[in-house]
Amino acid sequence: MIIRIDFNSSEAIYMQLRNQIVIGIAQEEIKAGESLPSVRQLAEELGVNMHTVNKAYAILKNDGYLTLDRRKGAVVCVSIERKHQNMENMNMGMRMMVAEAICKDISLAEMHQIITDMYNEFGSNQDGGKL
Repeated sequence: MIIRIDFNSSEAIYMQLRNQIVIGIAQEEIKAGESLPSVRQLAEELGVNMHTVNKAYAILKNDGYLTLDRRKGAVVCVSIERKHQNMENMNMGMRMMVAEAICKDISLAEMHQIITDMYNEFGSNQDGGKL
């Protein structure tokens, strides 16, 4: 997986890194059980501070995408045991998106299409196939 950091973006570098790793997992570019580069190695490759990578990894761990193992480092491990909590978090995050869509006159059908396209882009849905 290639990670690209936009140093001119208003989005924090650690969030760019976190988001690209989540997308990589969703697109199956990064597989469950796969180890990510060490904090030091990834920081060096990207030209960022080690604390930036460490913060991204800590958020990914907290969000249930990684486990941190002393021998293997950061390992992809998406936790499905926390589905109820994950759904609550999604609800909170999407609430603002829906409000913005309504304010910008984006219809429910258009929102459905956007979401369907995104699921198809990532290659699957919860039933294991294309929508």
